[in-house]
Amino acid sequence: MRPAILAIFVLLGATGSQTERPFLTSELIFPLEHWHNHGSAVVELPGGDLLACWFHGSGERTADDVAVLGARLTKNTTRWSEPFVMADTAAYPDTNPTMFVDPRGRLWLLWPTILANEWHTALMKYRIASDYAPGRAPRWEVSEVLHVTPGDEFAKTVDAEVDRLLALNTATIDEKGRAYLERLKKDAAEKLTRRLGWMTRAHPFVLDGTRLIVPLYSDGFSFSLMAITDDWGATWKTSTPLVGLGNIQPSLARRSDGTLVAFMRDNGPAPKRLAVSRSTDRGETWSTVEDSDRPNPGSGAEVLRLKNGHWVLVYNDLERGRYSLAVSLSDDEGRTWRWTRHLERDAETSDPQQRGEYHYPSIIQAADGTLHVTYSYFAPPASITPDAQKRLPRKAIKHAHFNEAWITQR
Repeated sequence: MRPAILAIFVLLGATGSQTERPFLTSELIFPLEHWHNHGSAVVELPGGDLLACWFHGSGERTADDVAVLGARLTKNTTRWSEPFVMADTAAYPDTNPTMFVDPRGRLWLLWPTILANEWHTALMKYRIASDYAPGRAPRWEVSEVLHVTPGDEFAKTVDAEVDRLLALNTATIDEKGRAYLERLKKDAAEKLTRRLGWMTRAHPFVLDGTRLIVPLYSDGFSFSLMAITDDWGATWKTSTPLVGLGNIQPSLARRSDGTLVAFMRDNGPAPKRLAVSRSTDRGETWSTVEDSDRPNPGSGAEVLRLKNGHWVLVYNDLERGRYSLAVSLSDDEGRTWRWTRHLERDAETSDPQQRGEYHYPSIIQAADGTLHVTYSYFAPPASITPDAQKRLPRKAIKHAHFNEAWITQR
């Protein structure tokens, strides 16, 4: 190859992304409310429309009026539809929804119903719709409970991993932490306890067009698990548990050699880092949970492999606080993250009342190659009493649209 041609090729880049004009646009999907709006997910529908969902209500830990709502952004428009109900179990809170469109073009909604206002009483459900025309809620043709059924091997794995963690962290785990880990063994041995409490957060993962992996986590166990189906929900099985010190809400990406990598929120002790585990057998078993180099304040994150092989990670890049929402890009399949930009970042201040919260992101790459993120947007609270803050219109779901060039621009 002649030097002049080579220089042009390097300048443009193999994917052409360097020739794109960087852009970022964003808007609230609906105006700020005093209602709790949280835990969104976004998908692109066939034809290019976007569909977002989230949970909305007085608060799932204290009230039963919480429902999963949705809104639609028609292609080539800038205004989201009015919110509509996607799921509402009467007298129970419905929370933490996620969605995907399967290879047959069917829309799936997956979410937990909370049976007794505590996360460890979650019951997983899912719905499927082939008819999701604009102007109304999808017409669900399937509505099922996703029975999460870990077998006896679950308890054996938990026992072994708890013993390993106790031996490895003898000097750093206090009595409270030791008691918690020992309780995991007892809970894992109880059939009902290990079958309840599993919840979704990040997008499901479709592997090779035939296997569906639904990443799950439990606040009761404070670790993660995969629900797997090879027949689109007719039957389900579970992976081995991903047991660590508070690793929850897994999000999956696949390397070129077939390895699945799970990035997980850190609910454990310091240092606070996104946790990582890997699977080389299509999600059946998982490696020892380890810390990555990405900071995490105990908040959801999502990873995505792009069409050009790059990986993008959306997360709160702090060890404390959710007032900085970052987008990092990797060109070596998540081993390092060379570029980072921010969708939201409030100034450092000693007064938390001056900062908002921007968290629980959901990310997709659209058919045109651009990226869409939805996330919980909690505007900075006013310097008034906590009771008055509850009535302030400060919570919504925000949508951001940008391209890879925006992340890599200098």
